[in-house]
Order: sequence, then structure tokens, then C-alpha cells
Amino acid sequence: MWRFLIFLVVVAAVGLGLVYADYQGTIDKPLQFTDAQRQFTIEPGWSSKRVGNELHKAGVIDKPHWFYAYARISEKGIGIKSGEYNITGNPTTPELIDLFVDGQTVQYTGKIIEGSTFKQVRERMAGNSQLTQTIGDMSDADIMEAIGLGGQHPEGVFFSDTYQFPKNTTDLEFLKRANQLLQKVLDEEWANRDPDIPLKTPYEALILASIVEKETAAPEERPLIAGVFMSRLKINMRLQTDPTVIYGMGDSYDGNIRRKDLTTDTPYNTYTRGGLPPTPISMVGREAIKAVMHPQDTTALYFVAKHDGSGTHKFSETVEEHNAAVRKYQLKR
Repeated sequence: MWRFLIFLVVVAAVGLGLVYADYQGTIDKPLQFTDAQRQFTIEPGWSSKRVGNELHKAGVIDKPHWFYAYARISEKGIGIKSGEYNITGNPTTPELIDLFVDGQTVQYTGKIIEGSTFKQVRERMAGNSQLTQTIGDMSDADIMEAIGLGGQHPEGVFFSDTYQFPKNTTDLEFLKRANQLLQKVLDEEWANRDPDIPLKTPYEALILASIVEKETAAPEERPLIAGVFMSRLKINMRLQTDPTVIYGMGDSYDGNIRRKDLTTDTPYNTYTRGGLPPTPISMVGREAIKAVMHPQDTTALYFVAKHDGSGTHKFSETVEEHNAAVRKYQLKR
């Protein structure tokens, strides 16, 4: 009897040894991929067992149970992240799982352009096929509510930058990230602002930064443009800036601004109203925000676009000089 028991023990030991050898040999073996197999997507909610089975279906691994066993034994299975992966080289099973745990997913690009409006941002997101579209026909107010900014105006509160994001990122997640970055940059720049700027809050600085962003295509002019507006605010002179008038016109703006538009009162008409408009008029980047926080000292109170292809302006200290510049650069007289 004891000989039979010894036999069973030996058989079990040999069996276990063979199983372990198969397990170890499988996970240590570099995986072979075809070009088509290198693109692999882990959907949200997939367990490590599901990932192993999907790799088996794709023809990447032939023993998914060992993939799952390693994920359980190493306790790395719970850390696998969803997303689209581009697998390079010939990783072993542990190396492949490490890739999934690190979340080294394929990244796509989306951009919020300086000076764009929220309407344009929505249009650009809708045209980005890599973003998961959830907004649809939602109102601006509903969108702001959905990202935790209920009651706030959407204009200007999303930072102008180029963003990278993984597959399955929603348009709402994209906007929330852009708002968080805007708040971070605005807080940083506000904390380091010049002490004598005539602005009471970071939001006022954001409003003025959006005007500066729309007023010039020449980055080097931003601090000087900001300086002119600061000088006007300090003496209670109206800003009289066309981009705010255009924003207030909304969809009725046809590319031309007329004298009647300058005299038609709206909350954004800085020819008819003093101080800042109620909200920003566009999205901004860091340089426009920085220009407002550190405006250039200037005695100029006026500027006019040169319309010579440079995107720059002629700055003047008096209304007489300004009118002469208008005749020269705009009226061509």
C-alpha cells in the first residue's frame, strides 16, 4: 500500500513539475506578433481574464490561462488600464502586462486654438473622430453643468493648448481637463502678477487676456496692447475695442463692423459701456494671460492695425496722432 502511495506522490510531483515548467516556459517565452496583432485595445471594465481571452482570440497567446494565472499571482491584473496599445518588440507575458499596467496607450491629439470661441471649440471637437462624442445637441449650460461648472459662462474658461488623450476619451473629459489646466495657469500667473494692475480678480484678468488675444496676431505686441488697456482702465476711459463689439453681435456679424454696430449697445460693446465686458470673448493661451499680469509701461492710449501683412499696430499717445494713423493705415489717406 505504501508503495502505491509513494507512486502517487511521485506522479503528483512530476505532474506539478511539468505544470510549473509549462507555466514558467510560457510566461518567459517572448511573444510573436504580426503587424495586425500589434494594435490591441482593452475596453473599459475588462478583467485580466478577459484580456487574456481576447489576446488568445487575436492569436497573440495560445495559453490564456497562464496569462491570467500570472496576472493573479503577481497581483498586477487589477492594475491593467483600458485603452488602445501599440505593442512593439516581442515582450514576454510579464512585460506585456507591465505595459498594460503602465497604461502606455496610443495617444491622439486635440487642439484648442488661441482666440477661438466656445462655439468653435465645440465644432472642432465634433470633427475630431478620436474623441468619443457625448455632447451632441446639449446646450452650453448643460455642458457646463455636466463638467461641474454649472452656472458659469463657457467662454474663455478652457485653456488654449494641444492635448494628447487616449482612445475612449469623451468630449466632456477633454473639456474638463482643458478647464483644469486653465485654472492652474491662471492661478500661477495671478500669484506672480504686477502689484499695480487695475484688476481685482483672476477672472477679470482672464477677460482682459481674451481681448488681448483677439487684438493682435503679433505675440511680441501683447504686453504693449495690455499696457494700453491698463492705462485706459486706470483713467476710466472706455476700452473701445472692436473684438468685444463683434462678440456681442453674435451670429449677426458678417465679417464687417459698421458705425451703427459701434453705437448699438450690448453688454459687450466697450464703445457704449465702461470697464470690462461681463465675460471673456475667446479662449486664451499662457502668453496672453502673462501679458495682462505683466503689462508694458506705456503712455500710449490708442492703437490701430497697420494692415500691411505684419499683424502689428501703430500706437499713439493722443487722439490727433491716432486719427492720423487711422487715415494712413486704414483709410489709406
